[in-house]
Amino acid sequence: MSFEKLALAQPLLQALSEAGYTTPTPIQEQAIPEVLAGRDLMASAQTGTGKTAAFILPALQRLATDVRPNCRGPRVLVLAPTRELAQQVTDAATRYGKHLRAKVVSILGGMPYPLQNKLLSRPIDIMVATPGRLIDHLERGRIDLSRLEILILDEADRMLDMGFLEAVEQICAATPASRQTLMFSATFEGTVARLAQRLLKDPKRLQMTSQHVKHENIEQRLHCVDDLSHKNRLLAHLLSDTELKQAIVFTATKRDADTLADNLYAQGHSAAALHGDMAQGARNRTLTRLRGGAIRVLVATDVAARGIDVAGITHVINYDLPKFAEDYVHRIGRTGRAGASGIAVSFASPRDWANLKRIEHFTGQDISRHVIPGLEPKTTLRPDAASSRKRHGQGADSRFGAGKGGRSSSGSGGRRERGLPSGGTGRPGGAGFGARRGPSR
Repeated sequence: MSFEKLALAQPLLQALSEAGYTTPTPIQEQAIPEVLAGRDLMASAQTGTGKTAAFILPALQRLATDVRPNCRGPRVLVLAPTRELAQQVTDAATRYGKHLRAKVVSILGGMPYPLQNKLLSRPIDIMVATPGRLIDHLERGRIDLSRLEILILDEADRMLDMGFLEAVEQICAATPASRQTLMFSATFEGTVARLAQRLLKDPKRLQMTSQHVKHENIEQRLHCVDDLSHKNRLLAHLLSDTELKQAIVFTATKRDADTLADNLYAQGHSAAALHGDMAQGARNRTLTRLRGGAIRVLVATDVAARGIDVAGITHVINYDLPKFAEDYVHRIGRTGRAGASGIAVSFASPRDWANLKRIEHFTGQDISRHVIPGLEPKTTLRPDAASSRKRHGQGADSRFGAGKGGRSSSGSGGRRERGLPSGGTGRPGGAGFGARRGPSR
């Protein structure tokens, strides 16, 4: 099927052609006609399947075929859990709607209020927002949602995981009951299902993929690690690989992301951190540098797992396993984009066994175990390894840098957890990443 057969307006077809798109993805092929028919929608689709266009294109079609006078307040509202995802949606709406001259604004945390107030004083067609900042403006009377026609909840499961349930319900209460509501989520269970029941009217359900999707274009590898020194030597080896063009290294905490990025930078890598404590301007500049190739290694928390679409990412490295199994899927989905191949590497200690099994159960596949000659682990990745060490008087914490006042490899707090042993050579394959902090960037 071609986009022409979806009966989209000519300005949209022109923008799609200029972007190099000729054939809709399965989620676009099934969702767009339902949305154009005015139905509420519950859709589950894997990251990277083109779901953004699945809701943005019919929203723009509404604007193209039903032109209304400019007035205060958006006709389409997209709620996204993170700033990066919201910015990606904003960029897509701007790109696909450029021949319609659709007025698209983003209201995100971290942006200056005066700038947002100026944007809100002008006519708006499509608003893309994160829930927290949108609530701020709603409570101050700066946003009028009374003429809203389409409400879109993107990655609803993630929004609820981040604690935005009350904010989402408050926002929905400020919109007309006659609105059309579209909900995209990795899963429709528990709280997400109850929210959908309250917000949607006789929705069409689309289950494009199961949770057990195999990333056939992503090679998944698992390395067992003995301790943080071993983990850092493995990371040094991976980063020395000339096949690695750009990588995202995921850490468990914001502090670890900063520290590891600083040390990688000090060792000569073009590295930078990305996490939720950074101002929006700094996050935007970092992503721009990543897309431009100025950054080879991005060290990030899970805030980067949703919404980053950079074609040059060849590797994803889980320095720490994610807390939630669903986040593993979103993390590794940052590579292997648009049909390209990618490599996803995860580090796991014996104490990560339960978390690892949750991930493998969620994805429905085992992650292939790999060993690098010269960097073989001394421990075995099995459920009784950690307890075996305890029986022999070896506290698990002492092997993983938790020590006195320290912490585990997946916890938070403590210098030793960041595992940057003093006296390291800093060279790929050396003793690891030294304790020196890199220069200010």
